Amino acid sequence: MKGCTYMLFARDIAIDLGTASTLVYVKGKGIIMNEPSVVAVDIKSETPKVVAVGGEAKVMIGRTPGSIAAKKPLKDGVIADYEMTADMLKALIAKVVSGSLFTRARVILTVPSGLTEVESRAFHNAARSAGARYVSIIEEPMASAIGAGLPVSEPVGSMVVNVGGGTSEVAVISLGDIVTSNSVRVGGDAMDEAIIAYIRKKHQLLIGERTAEELKIKIGSAYPYDGEGAMDIKGRNLVDGLPKNAEITSDEVRTAIADAVNQIADTVCETLEKTPPELASDIMDRGIVLTGGGALLRGLDKLISDRTKIDVRVSDKPRECTVIGAGRCLEVSVLNINR
Repeated sequence: MKGCTYMLFARDIAIDLGTASTLVYVKGKGIIMNEPSVVAVDIKSETPKVVAVGGEAKVMIGRTPGSIAAKKPLKDGVIADYEMTADMLKALIAKVVSGSLFTRARVILTVPSGLTEVESRAFHNAARSAGARYVSIIEEPMASAIGAGLPVSEPVGSMVVNVGGGTSEVAVISLGDIVTSNSVRVGGDAMDEAIIAYIRKKHQLLIGERTAEELKIKIGSAYPYDGEGAMDIKGRNLVDGLPKNAEITSDEVRTAIADAVNQIADTVCETLEKTPPELASDIMDRGIVLTGGGALLRGLDKLISDRTKIDVRVSDKPRECTVIGAGRCLEVSVLNINR
C-alpha cells in the first residue's frame, strides 16, 4: 500500500462507499452500518433537499411522485453526482456517528482501483464535504484482500476478484502492494440492467430495478445448477400499457446476464496473462478468492474456475470484505495508504 504514513486517532472510521451499498466501520466496534447507496431528494425546492437515504430511499425507487427523485449517486464505481453523493454520505454518517466525532476522526475511504486522478479526488472531496476532516484512500482490491484474510504482506502471490455493484476488480498482491490489476465497469447493476433489457425484448414487459435484482438473487446464476426454477413477476405490458404477469426461468436470467459475467471472467484471464510467472505459480497453488456482493451470484466461482483452470472460492462475508479490510487497517497504529 503506497502513500504517506500517519498516526491514527482513537476514533477512526473506515467507509466503503460503493455503487450499491455504503458500509461504515468504527475502530473498536466493527461494522455499524450497511445501507444502500441511494438518496431521495425533493427536486422542486429551490435547493434540492434530501428527504431520505439508504434503505428508506431505496424502497422509493420507481415509486416517487414528480416532486421527489430517488437515485443512486454513484454509477459504474465512480461518483456520477458529486453534490448528491456528499449529501447522502453526510446523512448516512449522521445516523450512526455524531457530527463532532466524524469531524475529529480520521477516515479511510475505499475506492476502485484504476481511477483517474479526477475520479479519486472526487471521492476524497465528497468525504470532506460530508464533514470528515482527515481523509485517506485505500484501493478496494487491497482492502478486500485484507478483509478476506489473504497474506498480503508475505512474498507470495494472492489474487482477489472483487465484484461490486458498479465495477469488478481483479488484483494480484504480494509484499503489501498490488503487483498487477485490471478492472471492468461491470457488476451487479449491469446484470440488473441486462435482465430488464432481456425481459423487455423477449416478453414485451417493462420491469423495474428492484424486480430485476430480485430475479438475479432468487433464481439467477452464472452456471447451471441443480434445482433451477422459475419466478412469477409483474410489470407493464409494452403492447397495451396494462399490468401483466410473466414467468421467468433460471435459464432466461442466466442468458440475460451472460455477457456481463463473461466480461468479468475475461478480466480475470487478462490479469493472469500479465502476472509474473512466480506469482502465477503461487495463484495456481493457492487459488483465487471472490469478494463483493456479486460474488454471491450462483456459479460465478465455477465459471471462473472453468475458464482459468484454477480453484476459486468465495470469501466469508463477501459483501463486508472491503470495509472489514479497511477496518483492520484502523487497528494498527501506523498505516501506509494514499492520502
